[in-house]
Amino acid sequence: MIPELSVSDWRASRDFYCDLIGFSVRYDRPEEGFAFLTLGEAQLMIDQIGIGRDFDMPGAPRERPFGRGVNLQIRVSALEPILARLQLAGIPLYLEPEEKWYRRDDLEVGNRQFIVADPDGYLLRLFEDLGER
Repeated sequence: MIPELSVSDWRASRDFYCDLIGFSVRYDRPEEGFAFLTLGEAQLMIDQIGIGRDFDMPGAPRERPFGRGVNLQIRVSALEPILARLQLAGIPLYLEPEEKWYRRDDLEVGNRQFIVADPDGYLLRLFEDLGER
């Protein structure tokens, strides 16, 4: 599954995802306010509302935060460089870094994780895999 996020300013979102989180632009269509982004195995599309074809629902409120109730879990190789870039940019965290273990059948799987909101309020849960116990 590759989520496509409707955004209010695709350049601001692209800069956030690439410069701060570490995604790369696989391809984009600036004239449509669209970019396809990758980070490791994670893939994400951003599409500016009101430019080109979008999937904005007529009559639906355009209030931030977008995507209420959804957080996108993204595996990264290292949290520290991302945390440092976010701190330098003055971006607050929604959830401070934590070590969390989740039960999966008879095992527990561990994540070192934090949550940050993108410019439109979509929540990103970035994590390092801590393995099983």
